[in-house]
Amino acid sequence: MVEEIMELEKSPRRNSSNRNSAMKVITLVTLTLQNALVALSMRYARTRPGDMFTASTAVVMAEVVKLAVCLVLVYRTESISWKHFVSLLNNTIVKQPVDTLTVCIPSLVYLIQNNLLYVSTSNLDAATYQVTYQLKIFTTAVFSVLILKRKLLRHQWIALVVLILGVILVQLNNSTDKTQKDHPNQNRIIGLGSALVACCLSGFAGVFFEKILKGAEISVWMRNIQLSFVSIPLGFAMAFITDWSKIVNHGFFFGYDAYIVYLVCLQAAGGLIVAMVVKYADNILKGFATSLAIVVACVFSMYFFDFKISVQFVVGAVLVMLSIFLYSYTKEKKTPNLNTIQKA
Repeated sequence: MVEEIMELEKSPRRNSSNRNSAMKVITLVTLTLQNALVALSMRYARTRPGDMFTASTAVVMAEVVKLAVCLVLVYRTESISWKHFVSLLNNTIVKQPVDTLTVCIPSLVYLIQNNLLYVSTSNLDAATYQVTYQLKIFTTAVFSVLILKRKLLRHQWIALVVLILGVILVQLNNSTDKTQKDHPNQNRIIGLGSALVACCLSGFAGVFFEKILKGAEISVWMRNIQLSFVSIPLGFAMAFITDWSKIVNHGFFFGYDAYIVYLVCLQAAGGLIVAMVVKYADNILKGFATSLAIVVACVFSMYFFDFKISVQFVVGAVLVMLSIFLYSYTKEKKTPNLNTIQKA
């Protein structure tokens, strides 16, 4: 009888453990696919034939989609009624103006970063972009040291040096894809410069957002709502300022079709997936997912874009993947995460 009772007590624990393990696998696989698909999908969207959509409008629409999803999540998980839900939003956003204004900083930085990513994917092949954008690990680590006063372990500094060397090798290689022949106006220097600035902005905004999250008892979903309430007006303003003539002459949704809607939703899902990975996975597994995404992006680039890989590119990509593993391998809890909670 006692053994039966003990077995019944263990059963819920097993179910909970199995559920967590399943969620860990699901979130990591989803993160891997999302990371790879974003690079490939953005590259195709900027090089496919037909009317070209305005990138700044896609960025702000991704914010709108993200806001809608986060509103639903907060309503389902944190509120008990519609009135309570409205009260939560009012207390978090309206009644805390200083806190809301604080998130203007990462909101604006994320908007600029996401617009730069479109510039980068317009000028770099998907595989090269995917590898180069991993420099955000370096910038996140640097800003973690400067802003959060964290200390990196020796092997993490070595990993960051290896990461830089790997990216340099990839950038100096002669690998090409068919889209570069079809679009001779692409500028590799502009693509690289945009990616590097985006990496710096990603590192700063991610660490700043993490500091905000740790400074108040607000869920990541509610904080994302707060960010979106600020970033959406800023995004519309940025779109009209930078692309006024295009929007006025052709319309806000010019060039949109089912594929662009898919791309917008894919980008919106990025930050939400990262939040789930932070909850269910550890740093080592996140590093594995990021490395696997590089492999997936390269393989699909070869198949869909006829990407020609050189030995130098392979060496550089392998160095980047090894650096991610080395950087992730630590038992310290206060070292900067590869996927610092941030918006994609």
